[in-house]
Amino acid sequence: MTGIRQLADHLNISIGTVSRALNGKPDVNEHTRKRVLEAAQVLGYVANQSGRALRKGSTGVIGFMMQTGREITGEGDTFFMSVFDGVQAVFARHKLDLVALLCSSEEDPDEYLKRIVARGFADGIILSATRRHDPRFDLLAKRKIPFITLGRSLTDVGQPWIDLDFEGMAEASMERFIAGGHRRIAITRPHDDINLGYIIVERCREVLARHGLHLAEEHIFRSAPNETAGYQIARDLLACKERPTAILLINEAIATGLYRGLDEAGMVPGRDIAVIGQQSPHSHFLSPRLTAFSLSLRDLGIALAETLLASMPAYAQYYQHRPMRALWPMTLVGGESDGAARASRSERAPLA
Repeated sequence: MTGIRQLADHLNISIGTVSRALNGKPDVNEHTRKRVLEAAQVLGYVANQSGRALRKGSTGVIGFMMQTGREITGEGDTFFMSVFDGVQAVFARHKLDLVALLCSSEEDPDEYLKRIVARGFADGIILSATRRHDPRFDLLAKRKIPFITLGRSLTDVGQPWIDLDFEGMAEASMERFIAGGHRRIAITRPHDDINLGYIIVERCREVLARHGLHLAEEHIFRSAPNETAGYQIARDLLACKERPTAILLINEAIATGLYRGLDEAGMVPGRDIAVIGQQSPHSHFLSPRLTAFSLSLRDLGIALAETLLASMPAYAQYYQHRPMRALWPMTLVGGESDGAARASRSERAPLA
């Protein structure tokens, strides 16, 4: 790899002349410019991006912060790969690069972000896994770093955000269960302080209350977003004193484990318990076919990127009509897993 100093030595001209020739400055004669460009190609010249970033006051990099670890991603996370594809499709229009900022599940996310910010690593940040109260928002706002959040929080510094429409998911699911005759309904939520858990619980309670129903605390299952957690939910659900006849799964990964746990107990989704979840590449192989919410993850990524750029002066002109905050719609696709309630269903299957 050849840098500007090696290129200048090879041509026996000054570094300043080489730099001006490479950058198309008018004070370099055409003969010299041609020599420099030809030599740069032959020798494999690579620009020093750090130096360029210092001169321009930008890095050309946008970071996407997410947490990793088997407890979080289970056997593999396809959600973010599809989102990343949409994000980078937008950034490529502007010669920007997306870099995944992977915070280990064993590290405090606030301290991790402080380290990233201190290094001046990125021109903007996309934050995921937003918590009920999230100090990362204040940190980025104080440092005047443009950012967007995939999710909401009670912490609000006026930043743009896009969140999945969990209120709509809760509303549609509860109404569908109730219309099917279900009265004891369970839901899942994240095991930690992720904000979407609060949103789901609050809206489910509101909908059930309209019908004179109640969401029991023992029917709210906290879990990590992975297959193993889904399996444990099945066992915990079967152990309930008053067993629910329906359950809403808010994470796409846990459906596989739940199906396995129910199968071991001789229970069939849609016959012995109604199940609504979220679509994933794996859910298409579940039997009975899962009734689930679907969304375009790539389009979500495109919207995240365009909304972030709309908040950055250098790119705002391209995305003037992009709303700064939006609930991302999800579509309920009917399957076979959410059948109507049947009398004495909760007594039908023994605990495995």
